[in-house]
Amino acid sequence: MLRDITLGQYYQTDSVLHRLDPRVKLAGTLLYIISLFFFRNFIGYLIAAAFLAVVIKLSRVPFKFMVKGMKAILFLLLITVVFNLFLTPGEPLLSVWKLTVTKEGLGTAVTMAVRLVMLVIGSSVMTLTTTPNNLTDGMEKGMRPLKVFKVPVHEVAMMMSIALRFIPILLEETDKIMKAQIARGADFESGNLIRRAKALVPLLVPLFISAFRRANDLAMAMEARCYRGGEGRTKMKPLIYQKRDRVAYLCILFYLVGSICVGRLLL
Repeated sequence: MLRDITLGQYYQTDSVLHRLDPRVKLAGTLLYIISLFFFRNFIGYLIAAAFLAVVIKLSRVPFKFMVKGMKAILFLLLITVVFNLFLTPGEPLLSVWKLTVTKEGLGTAVTMAVRLVMLVIGSSVMTLTTTPNNLTDGMEKGMRPLKVFKVPVHEVAMMMSIALRFIPILLEETDKIMKAQIARGADFESGNLIRRAKALVPLLVPLFISAFRRANDLAMAMEARCYRGGEGRTKMKPLIYQKRDRVAYLCILFYLVGSICVGRLLL
């Protein structure tokens, strides 16, 4: 399960998406997520799914690799569907004991599930096609207007990038600790949900120790290289918009306007 989480990982290959400016991918991901909450019918979601399929095809990242990351949110997806299915008032369709499935609840459950799946896969496309360094530079450039309000843009972007990069590292560390404890007789699979949750408690102490040790090593490495924040720093590879980036912006804008108009106005 832990190895199935793809968020924060980078998939090395040569594609149009990999060569795009990180600011384009950040803006495109944000606009794509926003568009998912404007649809009022399933035609809009079909357009969003088609757009996402084209983007995945252009990224040259195997679709199985992206779908593998959905296993990690399967429990959250199940909770979302069940709660919307049984707790939304409306026209009754089916009664199970004291619970009633309504027509409105069924529609809301399907809508929320589709949104969550597209949101996770869309976000994974960005991280899978963007290196951590480019992601940091893109976030820093995108948040530059916040410097007017004395926001430490470089430091915020650096922290977000490090946190995102540490996700697969900590997952790999958790997997190693679990295997070590299983070899010593620990049982993480049997029993009900509560018992499994209690069995995971012994993982927290060594995991936190490992995380703090890695954070300390990273801080010492940054100090040894005389890191002093973003003031006066220059870039070895400054971000410059190319023709393909402008074309990508036009495609994103065309999708956003078209999908929202169809998803909200066409009933």
